[in-house]
Amino acid sequence: MLMTELLAKKRDGERLSTEEINFMIDGYVCGEIPDYQMSAMCMAILFRGMDDAEILDLTMAMMHSGETLDLSPIRGVKADKHSTGGVGDKTSLVLCPMVAACGVKIAKMSGRGLGHTGGTIDKLESFPGFVTGISEERFFENVNRIGIAIAGQTAEVCPADKKLYALRDVTGTVPSIPLIVSSIMSKKLAAGADVIVLDVKCGSGAFMKTPEQAGELARGLTRIGRLAGRSCAAVITDMDEPLGFAVGNALEVKEAVDVLAGRTEAGELRELCLTLGACILSLAGLAEDETQARAELERTIEDGSALEKLAEMVEAQYGDKRAVYDLSLLPEAKVKLEVPCERAGYVGHIEAEGVGLVSMQLGGGRATKESEIDLSVGVVLHKKVGDRVEAGQSLATIHAADDESARRAAAALRDCYTLSDTPVERAPFIKDIVR
Repeated sequence: MLMTELLAKKRDGERLSTEEINFMIDGYVCGEIPDYQMSAMCMAILFRGMDDAEILDLTMAMMHSGETLDLSPIRGVKADKHSTGGVGDKTSLVLCPMVAACGVKIAKMSGRGLGHTGGTIDKLESFPGFVTGISEERFFENVNRIGIAIAGQTAEVCPADKKLYALRDVTGTVPSIPLIVSSIMSKKLAAGADVIVLDVKCGSGAFMKTPEQAGELARGLTRIGRLAGRSCAAVITDMDEPLGFAVGNALEVKEAVDVLAGRTEAGELRELCLTLGACILSLAGLAEDETQARAELERTIEDGSALEKLAEMVEAQYGDKRAVYDLSLLPEAKVKLEVPCERAGYVGHIEAEGVGLVSMQLGGGRATKESEIDLSVGVVLHKKVGDRVEAGQSLATIHAADDESARRAAAALRDCYTLSDTPVERAPFIKDIVR
């Protein structure tokens, strides 16, 4: 079997067999197939596409390129959640404790942030002493004992995806739906959960800019999940502005805790977690319908069990659980600067990616994988799309390490806002649910 033969087949729109896809992935991971040939294959897939059988074969080949997590030592139904990435996305910090408090086991592998999007692992490290690099034994023990653990991804999981993603990033082949689906699902399947729920972002701050693109991706993800034998659903959500109000690691933790503690009654963050959680409980067989599932999830906020579950997880991973109940123990920025609005009007749009870049430039994100981050810095928005704002009112508060970076951030953040002279109607936050 030769890679040139496979390239010719896909170039001409033919489908690749299971054996051919396995040969290609195995050869690429071990270095026998060079980058230039795999680049050509990625471009051919971008233009010619793949059918579901090919995507499933590619997903499974990537999953088996490294270690997989065997969750059989964990009792009960195991669930996982994945987001396609966004600004201010602290969903896992709210959703996972709520679901765990309802009896579903959460054994989650998460990553760090890069660029303008944050990572769950970085946010959790805002809790003093919190350790994400726990052993597999400790991971299983925590999930069996308290129902939840969130740990950092190991280097051994899906090495094929790591190599392919880096290659796609520099060859203009990132937008390929088959390659995106196989990238996401290979990691989720390798993580071993029975139930997988996906949050597919849509809008200017997301990779998928239109509802049509997001819908195609959501349907592809759920189809491959089901074909691989997992219960799967996807929720398409708006990312035309940041999720919630806080952007920045410790600031997002504080907002998540406020939701779990019931101090935030409404808003898209709570609604998203209730929607995703209802999908998980239904797929896990713990609720007859969405109404019952949402009621169970809301109960965990009302009776404090979700917040207690977060505290238990923090303590089980060597963190200071007092910070869950006393937010002053989390990292605090030295400088806080208000960003006044220059004129009256209605907020018509907030450039989500721009807000994420403001936080990154303050030190809250990584320009490279080696960058050190400042957990305390970021932005807290006070006005969202549709809100009325008067001249001089604060659009947001900048949390910075020094005065100069705060002033630069304030100027940049003001440019992220577009004002309208007439009232603005907000688009629906939940665009669709794909089951």
